[in-house]
Amino acid sequence: MRDVMELELARFRSANPAAGPVVLGRVVACDGGLVEVSGLPLPIGSLGAIAGEDGAQALAEVIGFRHGHSLMMLLGDTQLLQPRAVVRALGSPGIVRVGDGLLGRAVNALGEPIDGGPALDLCDSWPLAGKRDGALERAPVVEPFDSGVRAINGLTMMGIGQRLGVIAGSGVGKSVLIDCIAGHAVADVMVVALIGERAREVSDFVARHMADVQRGRIVVVAVPADHAPNLRLRGAQYASAIAEHFRSQGKRVVLVLDSLTRVAHAARELALMLGEPGAARGYPPSALAAITKLVERAGNSARSGGAVTGVYTVLADGDDTNDPVVDTARAILDGHIVLSRDLAQRGHYPAIDVPSSLSRVMDDVADPAMRDAAREVRALIAAREDSRELVMMGAYRAGADPVLDRALHHTARIDGFLHQARGEAIGLAQSIAQLQDLAQTTRTIDAPGADDA
Repeated sequence: MRDVMELELARFRSANPAAGPVVLGRVVACDGGLVEVSGLPLPIGSLGAIAGEDGAQALAEVIGFRHGHSLMMLLGDTQLLQPRAVVRALGSPGIVRVGDGLLGRAVNALGEPIDGGPALDLCDSWPLAGKRDGALERAPVVEPFDSGVRAINGLTMMGIGQRLGVIAGSGVGKSVLIDCIAGHAVADVMVVALIGERAREVSDFVARHMADVQRGRIVVVAVPADHAPNLRLRGAQYASAIAEHFRSQGKRVVLVLDSLTRVAHAARELALMLGEPGAARGYPPSALAAITKLVERAGNSARSGGAVTGVYTVLADGDDTNDPVVDTARAILDGHIVLSRDLAQRGHYPAIDVPSSLSRVMDDVADPAMRDAAREVRALIAAREDSRELVMMGAYRAGADPVLDRALHHTARIDGFLHQARGEAIGLAQSIAQLQDLAQTTRTIDAPGADDA
């Protein structure tokens, strides 16, 4: 208790309270979750406290303006608001607290701990919307990134500072795959944002990853699905701000955001509430623009030498890979991993659809021998999957396609390379060695030790 009190006293001593008058506003209208406030001209993104009964306060965020009034949305559960209730501005507009004190902690979108630990002592600040760098201040992606997943390391190699999407429908294994990456990827700091997911998944993730030696390098920002849409959007922005802060210190950061689609859903709810018309399948333009803004915050910094490697899950609603969110993300990302429901139903884990997946930086981070080996194995996998129904019906005659013959003859070896047990980590060097060995073995049907299909 004494330590906690000393920490609080130190925070009070270091505080720099504003000396000017406190600006107050009043609630003049409330329509659903939208609260209209007069007399409180705050920038968008600012926070305010709405006074309630018995001294209780409800937090709200400014999301727009209308006829000289600020439009605010509650950040928590619906409160019993009263007409003319007093609204007081909180904190610094658009600024969040960050720092080393976040390492090993789980917080919500407001930076408050949710892991039962002590209060956070964060001395640094960072813009919630990030600091935009010039296009020429972004260093190129030239170093390979070890994801711990053999199929990714070998066939769609990532680079440090890359932005990669994991695209799949519901229940195909996105969360399990990023769980593996978060647990085994090589980085100085790991920032994981669980946005719009089930509360049980948040609890399970924290229990798995914050109880061992890796706890000191991981930060979890969690906003479950039952929270307000502006809180979900703020959680994604806060996680990106944390990653940018550590990158500015020259550290290599991995930012895992699950999921980008839930962020787009939150942005859509806000935009529709403000009256913006829906466009592509009900998504207003600003909702899709929110995805681009988030993804562009990751990357390498030429100024500090740090890097933010982004891994974003993208939910394909109804397994439609042409969904507007999927299409927008795929266009801005530096590569994507597509998970197949067909493979998942066959018990194939990870269920990566290799022919449909690609890394746009692989040619820059892999050596020529490794690229050639990956190209050969990808060709075999594509030939086998394209002709799967023909082979299953018995309509294929051996010798008609030499590439397919090799793929079928070595199918056990190929599957052995693509399969990986859950929780198992396979390093980059080992993945490349196994890929080159597989490519060498599958070049002929009569190779020594080849497995029959």
